[in-house]
Amino acid sequence: MLDGVNVALGVSGSIAAVKVVELAHELRRAGANVRGVMTESARGIIHPWAVEFATDREVVTEITGAVEHVELCGREGWADVLLLAPATANTVGKIAGAVDDTPVTTCATTALGAEVPVVVAPAMHEPMYDHPGVLDAIERVESWGVDFVDPRIEEGKAKIATEGAIVTAVARATTEQTLAGRRVVVTSGATAEAIDPVRILTNRASGKTGRAVARACHVRGASVTLVHDAGDVHYAESVTVESAAEMRDAVLEAVGGDGDAPAADALVSAAAISDYTVEAADEKLRSGESRTLELRPTPKLLDDVREAHPSLPIVGFKAETSGDDEAMVAAARGILERSGLAFVVANDASVMGDDETRTLFVDAADFAAFTGTKTALGAEIATRLAATLDDRY
Repeated sequence: MLDGVNVALGVSGSIAAVKVVELAHELRRAGANVRGVMTESARGIIHPWAVEFATDREVVTEITGAVEHVELCGREGWADVLLLAPATANTVGKIAGAVDDTPVTTCATTALGAEVPVVVAPAMHEPMYDHPGVLDAIERVESWGVDFVDPRIEEGKAKIATEGAIVTAVARATTEQTLAGRRVVVTSGATAEAIDPVRILTNRASGKTGRAVARACHVRGASVTLVHDAGDVHYAESVTVESAAEMRDAVLEAVGGDGDAPAADALVSAAAISDYTVEAADEKLRSGESRTLELRPTPKLLDDVREAHPSLPIVGFKAETSGDDEAMVAAARGILERSGLAFVVANDASVMGDDETRTLFVDAADFAAFTGTKTALGAEIATRLAATLDDRY
């Protein structure tokens, strides 16, 4: 997600600075190169050696005759992005007023003047975050194109965002916005059909691929709605559903619009939707007794969406158990033609729940194999979707 991206990490004097080591590690796991910059107050909370260890690079703790701020964040500087995490109320206010009296604020002034992307993850007590002056400063800095990663309001504190949310914001700030202005609906995970108030009929889908697609579309500038079986996510509007019928209704609502003019620009249907449902019992079925369940087919989501929106670009998924590429391509082409899909991502069901995957991208003319992580697969799907939308609109 951040392969080869150079991140200058500015650390201010919030207690949240203790999380910087893990944040630096997470940035590097995503492929970034990281160099730390610290205020004097930050050094009172976490030692520069810890940041040096986490980044594997020397930390800037003062601006010297080597003009470190220009070397890092100038027009020909090292950094592709300046990340301020954590950013205190003091730091945000100084940036808004072009006050550069610490290494971090001096780097920020330089980056803004050099048009280097800046991402800010604030952290402070909640009353400070609610101060009119701080809110005005945030609004002013945002108007300059700076991206703020909203804090988590908990226990009277505006706590720094999660490492995942910050990494996603850095990726969005440094990735070409090929889906800017697009609305994309993504489905993810498994659905479950109630047998009784306790038991369900479901499948092994983990939702990793769908979440990776939603995140990759967000990183490329799209407004994303994720319809899935889990909770809220930081990169999309989240709609939680359980059954196939609930997913169908939620997707049709999320796609929105009227007839041939949907409000969404595309649907990526990555969820493993139940093919069958049952008549649920009102009370828990007694154990130790033989049971026969009558399975009824569920409506086909893709067919219903296609009927409602004849021209909507849709990406489908097809899981098989044969392990044979030719059979997977044939099955994928079947739903491709039946529902008029842009392309289909086909895979063997054995990869369900794994972090690594092998898939086939199948369209009307050809197919291509992909092998890698599900995060990389999500990026590849978002790239192909952007190309599809560019061709259509």
